[in-house]
Amino acid sequence: MSRLLLEAAHVSKSFPGVRALDDVSIAVHSGEVLALVGHNGSGKSTLVKILAGVYAMDVGRISTSGGVGAKGKPEGLHFIHQDLGLVPMLSTIENIDLSRHHGVSGWGPAPVHDERMRARQLIAKFSATFDVDAPVSTLTPAERTIVAIARALDGWTSQDNVLVLDEPTAALQGEEVRKLFEAIRAVINDGAGVVLISHRLDEVVELADRVVVLRDGRLVADEPRGSFDRRSLVSLVAGAEESTKVDAARHHSGGQVRLSVIDLYAPNLRGLSIKVRAGEIIGVTGLIGSGMEQVGSAVFGRLPRRSGHVMVDGKVVRSGSPAAAIRAGMGFVPADRRGQGSIVTMNARENLTLPRLFSLRGRLGQVRRLAERAEARRWMDEVGVRPVGAHERPFSLFSGGNQQKIVLAKWIRNAPLVLVLEEPTQGVDVSAQAAIHELIAQVANDGAAILVASTDTKELVSLCHRVVVLHDGRETVSIEGRRLTESALVRATLEGRPDEHRVGPFRSGEYGDG
Repeated sequence: MSRLLLEAAHVSKSFPGVRALDDVSIAVHSGEVLALVGHNGSGKSTLVKILAGVYAMDVGRISTSGGVGAKGKPEGLHFIHQDLGLVPMLSTIENIDLSRHHGVSGWGPAPVHDERMRARQLIAKFSATFDVDAPVSTLTPAERTIVAIARALDGWTSQDNVLVLDEPTAALQGEEVRKLFEAIRAVINDGAGVVLISHRLDEVVELADRVVVLRDGRLVADEPRGSFDRRSLVSLVAGAEESTKVDAARHHSGGQVRLSVIDLYAPNLRGLSIKVRAGEIIGVTGLIGSGMEQVGSAVFGRLPRRSGHVMVDGKVVRSGSPAAAIRAGMGFVPADRRGQGSIVTMNARENLTLPRLFSLRGRLGQVRRLAERAEARRWMDEVGVRPVGAHERPFSLFSGGNQQKIVLAKWIRNAPLVLVLEEPTQGVDVSAQAAIHELIAQVANDGAAILVASTDTKELVSLCHRVVVLHDGRETVSIEGRRLTESALVRATLEGRPDEHRVGPFRSGEYGDG
């Protein structure tokens, strides 16, 4: 008889302007794999963060067979996130031991021999025999995932536990996926429960005993094994087709080709070709691991190109050189605005003027501070950074939306011919999203070519004239015109295979219209 290990009942959560979860209930039993499925923005991540204690729910109840711990959190829940949380230079032994002591009464280290034997026993549960003394950076992706699972299992005093796996196969292929599945089956055979979060629907159909589908923060299906297949899951995740009302701004009459990406091979990209005309906004999307995450960096030169060309106004931009891309008239806003798009220890003025200081230099090469301050004030006012006149404020003290506006402004100030954007409104509130979209549209109206890599289907439909969907580093379909809807994009990303109406990189067409 299976036991109820986890129950989340009538959970709701709102953020400013967004209802992330609306009366969602799930239950996990012993020996069961529950797949949690939904596209980006469906509420999956919010639910997992509530289970993990990162967010507090507004309404609802969470209970586990392990009861409530000393800090008021449900006991018996173990989480393995996409990045696994391992320390690359440490061994399997050391990674497993990071969160607990094995020495006598918790004082001092345990004997190395005992630690080694314990690590070997844990990975042996998954039929793994790799060297537990080697740095985990030398292991395969599947072996690293097994280390993360072994660490989560270490110290379980009973099997009344639930293991939550967030996109565990995103970095795995072929045989590695099979090995991970064997590891998951070993967990449930011991009587634990598993929550599997995945976009790979073929794997969900193969592994899950039950599937819960979320869409727009609501639970739209809770189906047992045998009641779902790949096709039905695509329909549930994508939802019904929206009306085909087309905004006039969606159409682009054509113009000079500003950006040409020709047969580009780079990490996770295999022969990508895209052209973007002056005034045009082209989107790129795909599931995690599809290659869409690398498009911006490869085009801008942060990632080296193995072969292929990137051209701006017909001139080839040297491979692997962001400086050459900037000289050619390109700007780049990465997804990680704090880690890669700014210098957080500098103030807003310094960040904003950094890409082009020559126009602010005096005859002896020094920066004219009065001119720089005036320039920063003008551009911060132009893009609507608040509070007004805060150009000397440290960048780190601005809200996410205002940080993104500053990062955008430093490139808009250069009057770019091409602007490459990754997740342009990630982590910003609704009002800031609208303002940023207006800025992007204005840059396009001024004649720039815009390339947007995003997993936000609402954003892509709102912004773009056309969207290219990637799978395994290749274009599988291009969607535009009246077929560019959220459900069409979701279906195209989930299907993960070339469509019979595929549009070539230098032709126009519509998904489903040929």
